[in-house]
Amino acid sequence: MSSLTSGLGGGMFGSSSGSQVSTVSEDQLLDAAKSSDSSATGSTNVGEVEAGCPRLRIAPHDNYITFYEQGHIGDAMSVTQRGEITKTARECQIEPGRVVVKYGFSGRVLLGPKGQAGALTLPVAVIVNDSKRDRVATDTMKVDVNIGADKPISYFSAVHTISFPVPEGSRPGEFELVIGFDSRASGSG
Repeated sequence: MSSLTSGLGGGMFGSSSGSQVSTVSEDQLLDAAKSSDSSATGSTNVGEVEAGCPRLRIAPHDNYITFYEQGHIGDAMSVTQRGEITKTARECQIEPGRVVVKYGFSGRVLLGPKGQAGALTLPVAVIVNDSKRDRVATDTMKVDVNIGADKPISYFSAVHTISFPVPEGSRPGEFELVIGFDSRASGSG
């Protein structure tokens, strides 16, 4: 059984008919990140979307990350870049005793007052919690973004897969994936 849902109670593009999309793709998420339409894919307000699939939500305090000039953490005039996760989607495969979740996210990076064009690496972590909020699995990754001097806003997207065991007597829908930036990254605050 495979299903794909966004954070808005429907399929990949916010449909409430329960339609399914064959796969979570970086291109779809990247297009959604560039869209100002909050129903394009996902939302920071992820609710219960598909009873059989674990929920995916953006961590409320880790949905953005701000990088500063060396020695100026917390100074608004020393911001070099700020990244933000804006959209999510996920697809799950439920197997006996195990769930495989293909999840995706997208967002944008803005240049700050001290920002310069170039490459930036965003540290992202996904934590799977059970119904008691105990950590079951973790997936960490680095997302590379290139920012141009002529375009102070750049967009990113990524798609990954994580699997975890579902103990007997538990349901996959009782689990939750929480995605956010790792705020312990060098130069962030």
